[in-house]
Amino acid sequence: MSAPIAHGGGITAAAAAFGGAPEDWLDLSTGINPCPVALPEIPARVWHRLPDRHVFDEARRAARDYYGSREILPLPVPGTQSAIQLLPRLLAEDRQAVVADHRVAVVAPTYGEYVRAFASAGLAVDTVGDIAAIGEEHRLAVVVNPNNPDGRAWPAERLIALHDKMKSQNGLLVVDEAFGDPDPALSLASHAQELPHLVIFRSFGKFFGLAGLRLGFVIARGDILQRFEEWLGPWAVSGPALSLAASLLRQDVSAIRGRIEERSAGLQAVLAASGLRIAGGAALFTLVADPRAGKIYTHLCRHHILVRKFDYAPDWLRFGLTPDPAADRRLGEALQSFER
Repeated sequence: MSAPIAHGGGITAAAAAFGGAPEDWLDLSTGINPCPVALPEIPARVWHRLPDRHVFDEARRAARDYYGSREILPLPVPGTQSAIQLLPRLLAEDRQAVVADHRVAVVAPTYGEYVRAFASAGLAVDTVGDIAAIGEEHRLAVVVNPNNPDGRAWPAERLIALHDKMKSQNGLLVVDEAFGDPDPALSLASHAQELPHLVIFRSFGKFFGLAGLRLGFVIARGDILQRFEEWLGPWAVSGPALSLAASLLRQDVSAIRGRIEERSAGLQAVLAASGLRIAGGAALFTLVADPRAGKIYTHLCRHHILVRKFDYAPDWLRFGLTPDPAADRRLGEALQSFER
């Protein structure tokens, strides 16, 4: 078993190391909307009963309309991390020799749990720098679009061509669209019905600012969705999570997108004023490259501000969005006080 991966969001550990109460820290270590949406009312019966089928189906219909997946009803899952853990089973099923005979390609650097999940299952994994490097030896390919942490994005037509290549070699393409809500044009959801070897993951909590809900969706043709549903078992997603999804996915989200754009502009202005070089990013985070990244990280921690560092790229720091102009000023003042 490989060692656990350090992710963003470790405020408790940061406060233990640098002091202060966790609630007083400014957490910029994740790519989550820092301005969570107002919660709609959840009927009392949803808390009282196991999630009945009509609650489940209503969330699926709302997700279909929101993601534009047409004939496909997306499958609710308890966070896309749960679906990542199941991906090796898609390869192992139907072919006993697949572990020895096939390889997995992950376009990297990216979310580290993909490589860990496949490697822990005994699969050979190749990390590649671009989708053009995915070869005939690969039975499954993973592309995060837009990518975390550098924000690289691939247009739909290139990913459709990659799907067709994977299909021709009896392979699968997994596209993780966890950060795709701010830019729906990147999504393959509307094409999924015509792409039988495609699996799409969507995150709910990042865009709506409700990561603690632990909710995501899988979009794929029915045979693949049926396997995921069987593997997860009954009642995998809570009734309150399904109820919230059904309500929020039917709301007008233009104000959410506008707020994220505003907060992203605020962060960009702070980083530019601090003289930091922006190396990439997406709507919900910005990647900075600086040879002093380790010292900047520690300096910010001493000011009770947490950002994301990377063991594989010691000159990188990823900054999540600040929640308001006051937080912009707090971050800006901390960066300005860093001794250059």
